[in-house]
Amino acid sequence: WPVVQYTERSWPPLGEPADPLWSNRRRKANKGAYPQAVVPKIANIKVELAADVTTMVQTVNDDLTRFDAQYEGGAPFSAVLLRSESSASSEIEHLTANARRIALARLGDGTRRNASLIARNTMALEAALQLANQLDVDAMLKMHHALLKDSDPDHAGRLREEAVWIGGQSPVTAMFVPPEHSTVPDALEDLVAFMQRTDIPAMAQAAIAHAQFETIHPFTDGNGRTGRALVSAILRSRGTTQNFTVPLSSGLLTNTNDYFDALNQYRQGNIAPIIDQFVAATQSSMGNVQVLLNDIETVRDEIFATAQRRTKNLEIVARLCTTEPAFTARMAQEHGVSLSTAYKILGRLVEQGILRSEGKIAGQSVWSVRVLTDALDAFAERARRRH
Repeated sequence: WPVVQYTERSWPPLGEPADPLWSNRRRKANKGAYPQAVVPKIANIKVELAADVTTMVQTVNDDLTRFDAQYEGGAPFSAVLLRSESSASSEIEHLTANARRIALARLGDGTRRNASLIARNTMALEAALQLANQLDVDAMLKMHHALLKDSDPDHAGRLREEAVWIGGQSPVTAMFVPPEHSTVPDALEDLVAFMQRTDIPAMAQAAIAHAQFETIHPFTDGNGRTGRALVSAILRSRGTTQNFTVPLSSGLLTNTNDYFDALNQYRQGNIAPIIDQFVAATQSSMGNVQVLLNDIETVRDEIFATAQRRTKNLEIVARLCTTEPAFTARMAQEHGVSLSTAYKILGRLVEQGILRSEGKIAGQSVWSVRVLTDALDAFAERARRRH
């Protein structure tokens, strides 16, 4: 696999003044030559995998496809898994909030910054899945715009036009300096050509494409979250998963050091570690998913147990409570339940401790599903545990 090459640059750029707030010692430490990446083209590179890696990748692909096939027409828990993936992907970037706060932020509560950012990540992931059949640079820009349009509107959906670096206070002290911004559009077009290939196992293709995207680092911010959303889009595009989103990031959370090390090894010409990480993360996350699905079944059973009869209206509310961690009465009405009946059922579920009344957001009365947000927080906690 081609190794990332480097060209020598100087910092600060010619004519750019030093930061007046920095001490002399700090200026001196962050001044001088540094290596900037020159990203190789991969569109037509032959992907050669060891026999055991090929078997491992194919096994996890087959497992996902079989699981997905059980829910042809749409998995009832797909929205919950999508939110779980969004939350875990954000946590890799040190953005954390509990499931209740994220759900309320999605309905318009702007009082918690991290929760709002994670809610935006959910929208970026939704955009990625909607664009799975047209994976091109424009699709990447739309994903990024969905992610940052509130928190950073000046840069949302726009390729960077400046130098960026990973770690350190400047490119001189950075762990890695992505390529010159002028080369980004061409590098992304090459990546798009790679993603359109069908001669590579889907999981391996997703892992390589993700590592290449992170190496290009096309945006000033949000590269990690956009790059992991891209993985879900590739798996959808290749037909590996059509009905649910693999919460792969929850598996990566079990050991983020190995994940970042695998990205570094990719830049040194070794693709096996990042593929290994994606396979292991998928296997780990799917075990976690099975526990979450059991918890969701329990939530539904608890809701049915609150009434003597299992009516159609109760079934609609139960479905809403197991797919939306927070919702409005209007959302129940949109599914066919009259407002008066919805308020009656929701009031009973509040009395039983299944729902929590959250007051009003954007003029709408809101309820959060206490038992579902607890289940999502438990899912996140299992994902955080290190090996």
